[in-house]
Order: sequence, then structure tokens, then C-alpha cells
Amino acid sequence: MAIPYEQTGRRNQKARTRDALVAAARTLLADGLTPTVEEAAAAAAVSRTTAYRYFRNQHALIGAAHPEIDQASLLPPDGPDDPMARLDLVLQASGRIVVEWEPQLRASLRLSLEPGGDPTGPVLRRGRVIGWLLDALVPLAATRPDLDLRRTAIAIRSATGIEAFIWLVDVAHLSRDEALRLMRENGHAILRAAIDAAGPPPPGQ
Repeated sequence: MAIPYEQTGRRNQKARTRDALVAAARTLLADGLTPTVEEAAAAAAVSRTTAYRYFRNQHALIGAAHPEIDQASLLPPDGPDDPMARLDLVLQASGRIVVEWEPQLRASLRLSLEPGGDPTGPVLRRGRVIGWLLDALVPLAATRPDLDLRRTAIAIRSATGIEAFIWLVDVAHLSRDEALRLMRENGHAILRAAIDAAGPPPPGQ
């Protein structure tokens, strides 16, 4: 099995070089560019040859610049029990992530849609937000056992992610604050509709 270049010899120095390339890529993304490996190398004052040892192509570079958020939950430790309140907290937090990392998320989405791009691959890091939404909906497992929580989470994600945000800002010409507010309202509406469609709760709930 091939060993990644940065894991062989002088690891600390190589880690610093890789971090410099990722930081340069993020800066260029924030400036509205979708940097190539060569452009990130130039901005980081690293040779092109060296840069390609870390990132074989633009997709790999942008993937590394994509936010890595390892939190299992976006809820506070003392989060509420009410599913709608929990969902609102998660949508607020995920909305802040979208705005904070907007350039990287836009670039990841754009590259995934190019010919040969893999929309289910690591560039979009699919699945993390679904986990956060499922965490918000956990109380419904007991009170509404007939409700398909995963399907509900997927429906909410489809209306509240970077794709919806871009459409609302670029096509509908909403401000970013207006887009986030509408996304939260849509998420709430989807959850209410799902609960209503599931029928009344079991006796005793």
C-alpha cells in the first residue's frame, strides 16, 4: 500500500507545508477564485512540484479546503426536548456554517457538477448534516414512531443546504440573512407537514 507523501519523513515540516497550501486555497476561495494547485502553490510560496506531492489535482485541493466539522451534534448540552425547538437550533447553527464557509462550499459544489465530478464523493462530504438533523428529531422516535425520521431529515436538508442557499441568493436575489430565515421557515414547515402526515400520536403520548 502506498504511503501518503506527507506521512513519510520530516512529518512536521510536511504538515506545515500542507497547511500552508490549504490556507492559501481558502484565502483564494474567499477572494472569489477557484484555485488550481499551481495558484495555491504560488500563493503559499511553495513550488508546483512540491504542491503536487500533496494534492494530485484541483479536486483534491478543494476537498482539503472544505470545512471539516467533526461535531456529532450542533445542539448545546442542555438542548430543549421539543423537536421544533431542537430543529431551529440546528438550522441556525448549520446556517452559520454555510455563511462562514460559503466560498469553500460553493467551490465544492461547482467541482462536483463538472464532467467527471462525483457528486456523492468526498468533495461534498455528504451525510454529516443528515446526522445533525436526525439528532434534532430524536424525541420524535418515541412520540411519533410511525414518522420516518431519516426521510424527514433528508427532506429538510434538501431545503436548507448550500444548494438552496445559492439559489435563494443568486437567483431569487435575497440577502444572505433573508435566505437563512426562509430556509429555517422551510425546515419548520417540512417538519410540521411530516408530523401531520404521520397522524395522531399513540395513546399516552
